[in-house]
This record gives sequence, structure tokens and C-alpha cells, in this order.
Amino acid sequence: MKKTYRLTDWLPTTQKEVELRGWNELDVILFGGDAYVDHPSFGTAVIGRILEAEGLRVAIVPQPNWRDDLRDFKKLGRPRLFFGVGAGCMDSMVNKYTANKRLRSEDAYTPDGRTDMRPEYPTIVYTQILKKLYPDVPVVLGGIEASLRRLTHYDYWQDKLMKSILCDSGGDLLIYGMGEKPIADLARRMQEKAEVPHDLPQTAYLTTHVDKQAGDIELHPHEECLGDKRKQAANFRHIEEESNTYEAARILQRVGKETVVVNPPCPPMSRADLDHSFDLPYTRLPHPKYKDKRIPAYEMIRFSVNIHRGCFGGCAFCTISAHQGKFIVSRSKQSILREVKEIIELPGFKGYLSDLGGPSANMYMMKGKNETTCKRCKRPSCIHPRICPNLNTDHRPLLDLYRAVDAIEGIKKSFIGSGVRYDLLLHQSKDEAANQSAIEYTRELIVNHVSGRLKVAPEHTAGNVLDIMRKPPFDRFEAFKEIFDRINREHNLRQQLIPYFISSHPGCKAENMAELAIATKQLNLHPEQVQDFTPTPMTVATEAFYTGYHPCTLEPLYCAKTQRDKLAQRQFFFWYKPEERRNIIAELRRIGRNDLTSKF
Repeated sequence: MKKTYRLTDWLPTTQKEVELRGWNELDVILFGGDAYVDHPSFGTAVIGRILEAEGLRVAIVPQPNWRDDLRDFKKLGRPRLFFGVGAGCMDSMVNKYTANKRLRSEDAYTPDGRTDMRPEYPTIVYTQILKKLYPDVPVVLGGIEASLRRLTHYDYWQDKLMKSILCDSGGDLLIYGMGEKPIADLARRMQEKAEVPHDLPQTAYLTTHVDKQAGDIELHPHEECLGDKRKQAANFRHIEEESNTYEAARILQRVGKETVVVNPPCPPMSRADLDHSFDLPYTRLPHPKYKDKRIPAYEMIRFSVNIHRGCFGGCAFCTISAHQGKFIVSRSKQSILREVKEIIELPGFKGYLSDLGGPSANMYMMKGKNETTCKRCKRPSCIHPRICPNLNTDHRPLLDLYRAVDAIEGIKKSFIGSGVRYDLLLHQSKDEAANQSAIEYTRELIVNHVSGRLKVAPEHTAGNVLDIMRKPPFDRFEAFKEIFDRINREHNLRQQLIPYFISSHPGCKAENMAELAIATKQLNLHPEQVQDFTPTPMTVATEAFYTGYHPCTLEPLYCAKTQRDKLAQRQFFFWYKPEERRNIIAELRRIGRNDLTSKF
């Protein structure tokens, strides 16, 4: 029997809903750039539920109107402790614009996909409004946009280096990364003493006076980075390292007469703490105010389950490790099974889980065999340039989880929609049991958990580009494709392997794209999941794109920047189209690679 819900099962969004709960005061009010979906994949809902579990009275104002008389910012008054501000599940500029800086046709986190429901840089816009209306109430920033803009960063859409978002917004404190623990710690501290503490782990703040401590890392000041791109590149190496280590240093960066202080991150969450976050009383549904409206992002994840957090891939173009860290924190099997049983009771569920995954599909329960070694390590990736011998690559816990989920009454099929790391499946370690588990997992995945198409991300074919991307050699993809095709033949399955590719990544030249076209042509692959590299704040690739230097080596690095060069690279994806073939040959002649024209 499907569960019925009352309006009070969601956190309040209006004064009427506050009164329905019998409250006459709010402790925290959260302003979010996304629609309010009460689901553990939506950050504002998670933070709201975490604070609620601390005994606080919390309300959410989703997608407030910033253009009118600001009634959305005034309707709930002032909170007792603080305002929380987040732009949403994506950086607002990535959400709004394509890699070619064209407006997207749909906002996936807005009812009916409307594109006019949030401003550019909502973190800045919302915070400035709140500080003007309520100058004495602290505003705490969080979420992807704030997290990845906590220090000097390159903004692709304005094509310039920007200060910490704390400077432009006027926020009092910034929580970076996954915010459950720091937001709970902040709430406890502010109830004891009504002021914003500056010593909390995983927070950043702006100050005019810093008591320097032993071990602090002082970055080149913002103003020096404006005049010297090499200094900006050098800064980023420290930022990335300290985001991916157990015992990080405090980071300082001067901006004018002030200093941004970034406190070290919290240690990786415990399994119990992660379970607590996912086990909170989410309805897993959009707020009733959106009745009969479609929220595209919710439609994608409504019947999916996130089984772990973090990613040790360290891909140069990806922000996951910058936000979630490289250390995997996995939910317990019991917590996951509880969530699956809740999904079965949701309206519209027909027995099919769309995804049982995470940032990467097959890193569940993987970590260092000797954690003391991990605590000393500053490598951004555990699997590049080679898989760390200290990494436990055992797939047995994941196999056990899949089988436990599939055994639940009401589950017809569980699919894996997250990207699979095939290099982990092909890895030969000294642990023969782990090697056998990878073989068994590969067959289980392909035979029982592919919804017609399996997503993998080789990203490129050229060795030099893959090395910059921190991705495995392309022959690893070819080996996995052979296994995929063989297992499909053995089981008479007609399934597709869908590879993702990127053009215009730093280090990639037109001849590298020609190599990609030739390699995919030889494999009879017609690339369709492709994208032009989009520089997003706080990635190695973005810093290389802006500065022209690789942050880890400070060696110069070629980057395709002009619209002409980017389109010239992109066209190689479509070698199978006659009109593109003509353009490809013309481009190869232009760059003096006539030797490659016969391949097309």
C-alpha cells in the first residue's frame, strides 16, 4: 500500500506551513537555487533535514524571486541563528550555459525546466539581498557553487580571474564540500554562543587579521595572480593537494587588505554518519507546491540509490574530488536496503531501479589496505598513473549488495546508470580473490544490470591527452569492449557500450582528435555522448586552460581557446557524417597533416 503524505511531512516553505507546525519562530532559513525536492540527492533538503535532526526549526525558500519587491526574502522574517544560502546542485553558470556560452534550453532543477527562475551566481545575489535586509543576521554559504569558488578561481563565462565568493557575496562563513558535519557543528556552536565561529573544520571566512600557525600554506595573493598566471597555476597545486589529504593544512590567501582563511576539511565521514544523513525522514518527493509540474533532474534520480560518496579517480576535468574528496565513504548495506524498500512504496514505481551507484559505479567499500599509508598520501588519484598497490579493489561487497537488492520483493531489476571504471575491472593485483571478484562483477554487471546501454568514459584515445586527463590508456577501453561484446554474444544480448569523449581538453590538438576519429572508426563506434571541454571552477584542467601551465609541473600546455579551434576539434567526433568528413580533410590539410587524410 502506497504511503499518503501531509503538507507537514516537508520542511515549511511559507508562513502558513510554519504555522501548521505550531512554530512562532525559525532557527534557520535556507535559500536555495533549485526547486525543493525532499530527497537525499538535493543538497538543500539534506542540510534542512540534518538541522531538523539537531532539534532546530528549519524552513526552505526555494528559488526566491530576486527581481520584485523581495517579498520571498522577507516572508519568513529573520531566523534566530542564521540564513543558509546555496545556488543548487550545480554551479549556476554550468547550469545555464553550454560550453559555447549559449543559453541552455532547460534548467533541470526547475519546475517544467524553466530557465528564468534563478539569477546568475545565486550565491552572490541571494546573500547580498539578505545582508541588505538583515545586516545583523549571519549568512552561511554552501553547496557546489560556493565550495568550488572559495579561493581565487577562473570564471569561464566572464573570462577572468575572480576573488573568493566570500568577497563578492558578503557572506559571513562558507562551508565547503559535503556539509552535513560542519553545518551540524556550526548550529551547536551558535546555540551555545550567538556568533559565527572561525575555527570550525571545513569552513572558510574572510578576515582583516590572521594569527598565523605553523604549517599554514600561504598562497600567492589574488592581486599577484591577476598579473602572473604562473602564480595562479602554482596556487592550485596546493589547493588540490589539501582537498585530498587526511591531515590537511590551513590555507591563507590575501585579497586586498583582507585574507581568505580556509580551514582544513573534516576527516572522512564515518559509515554511521553517512547512514544517518541518508536515513533521515525524506519524503523523496517534490514539494506539493509543484503538483503536476515536471522537474527534470528529479525524474532522472527518483528511482535511483546513491551507495557511496567520494571518488579516487582524480580526473583533471572533474570537480567531484574537489567537493567530495578522494576517500570513499560507503553506506551500510542495511541503510541502502532500507532506502530501496522506501522507493518501492513511492507512487509510480514499477519495480525497476534506474541506478544503484555513486560518483563512480564500482568504488563501493574500496579504500586503502593500510590506512596509515593513506594518511601520508597527497596523490590526487589512487589509480593514475597506475593503480596504487595499497588500494583494495575487491568487488565482492558490491556483488553482495546487488544480489541483496535484487532479492527484495518488489524489485524486478536494478540497473547501473553511473559510469563504470573499467580500469578497476581489468586490474591485476596481488590479491587473487579480488581479481576473481572483478571478473565475476563484470559478468554480473553486463548480464543483469545494463538497461540496454552501459556508460563508460574513456574520454579520449590519444595517450598524451589521456595522461593529462589522468585517465587510463585507450587500450584498456578496447580490452573492456572485447569482454563486453563477448559476454553479450554468449548470452544473446543486444546491448550497447556508450563511451564518453571530450574535445578541446588542455593538451589536446587537432591531430589528437584525428587519432580519436581514426580509433573510433576502426572500432566502428559512432560517438554520440560527446562534449566540448567546459572550464569549471577548481579543476586542474580549468587552471591549465586559463593559465596555459599545468598546475602540477608548471610546464606550458596548449589549449584550444577560440571558437574556431574548438569547433575544428569537435567535428572529428562525427567522421561518419559526409559533410563533416569534408571539413575534417580540409582541417587536416590546414594543419599540415595530409598523411592522415587517407584514413577518412
